[in-house]
Amino acid sequence: MKKTAVLLYPQFSEYELSVALSILMQGNKPLVTVGLNREKIKGESGLSCIADKQLNEVNLDEIDSLILPGCMDIALIINEQELIDFISTVSAKGAIIASISSSPSLLAIAGVLKNKKYTVGLSPEGMQKLGFFDLSHFSEDLVVQDGNIITARGRGFVQFGIAVGKALHLSFDENWYRE
Repeated sequence: MKKTAVLLYPQFSEYELSVALSILMQGNKPLVTVGLNREKIKGESGLSCIADKQLNEVNLDEIDSLILPGCMDIALIINEQELIDFISTVSAKGAIIASISSSPSLLAIAGVLKNKKYTVGLSPEGMQKLGFFDLSHFSEDLVVQDGNIITARGRGFVQFGIAVGKALHLSFDENWYRE
């Protein structure tokens, strides 16, 4: 079974990954965490992680999906060309790409959102200021799926995780995550 790659970068939002990771586990979907390098990565809540692989070590033939958490300050990584190229390459292979909160910014820079309906955890003013979003495809919905691309606002992390599980055709108990 192919793996899901989970990107980790400085100040990534741990809670936005919680349900998606749980659903991957329930569905027996293998995953690999991927970082920009081999250094310790600290999430926005202070959780320290070391990724399994760095970007240039990932065998793209072994993954069929990619998850991007949000980031407290996306400006820290939007100029990481290796990261942008990685996202673009994964997208070109037709993988499912799931991106939440501020991380759809990375998809926009990589050209992945071109002609795709999407949502993002940024204000329309903030998106306009950044200058790389096509606002004509923006949706206010909590979670948006357009083909193989899933985007979500941070507060939609439960629905985001469920959408990821369904897109990957995993067997999991959706009610586990309901009130």
